[in-house]
Amino acid sequence: MPDSRSSACRPAEQWGAPAPGAGRLVAERVDGATAIVECLSSSPLRLFTPRPRGAAAWVIAASHGGGLVAGDFVDLSIELGAGATVLLGTQAETKVYRGGAPARQWTRARVADGALLALLPDPVSPYAGARLAQVQRIDLAPAGSVLLLDALTAGRVARGERWAFLDHQSRIEATVAGALVLADGLRLVSGEGPPLAERLAGFELLATAVLLGPRLAPFGSALLEAVGRAPAEGGAAVLSAASPLPGGGALLRVAARSVEAGMLAIRAHLRFAAELLGDDPFDRRP
Repeated sequence: MPDSRSSACRPAEQWGAPAPGAGRLVAERVDGATAIVECLSSSPLRLFTPRPRGAAAWVIAASHGGGLVAGDFVDLSIELGAGATVLLGTQAETKVYRGGAPARQWTRARVADGALLALLPDPVSPYAGARLAQVQRIDLAPAGSVLLLDALTAGRVARGERWAFLDHQSRIEATVAGALVLADGLRLVSGEGPPLAERLAGFELLATAVLLGPRLAPFGSALLEAVGRAPAEGGAAVLSAASPLPGGGALLRVAARSVEAGMLAIRAHLRFAAELLGDDPFDRRP
């Protein structure tokens, strides 16, 4: 992945007085290539464009302090014009620090016909006592496509913090031509049922990947076939399951006994992304 420090998007003071954590990203197809035509961010959110133009434009999200603190609200709006291809990744894991009020992270995207949005952040890593509410809503035109990864680690396991956060709620919604085709949620709240560390004993990573739209259909079908052929072994280092989505898409779920093993498996399942994005988007990840 290119150096994410190469080009920063315009900061808040250059576009009025937006709410803290607000961001806007717009890409269009210009003269045969994808170009970032608008990129704005407000602290604590920072957006960088190591590849602002090309067959695929690459954007990296980061935050001041390396993570989210109690009360932070990151609100990112994304628009892709017809035929554009954009990768949005992160500089590193998104740490969620402990505190009273939950941190919130919203991503809302509109993807036009022929366009592809790849949302491939590193995992969220919540500290003991952390609270996070996350929503990702993708509105696709009939021929728009999205590749999305949402991964969560057990926390700072080396420090004895294993599933020790207070509250993690993540929701993914996708529409095609205004019709809801996917509503998927993960809710892990301390005090609701048995302790989280007991329920998730033996696992250090949970992840969901979404492949939806015509540009992902061939890969979604191949993924469903590959996961369906794999033997089911309860004691395996990585457990994977896949379900079909409309139009040849796929929903992949992964549970891994280590972050490293889980991310390696995800990278293998999504290795086709390099073909679509011009390079391997996981080349700085485990």
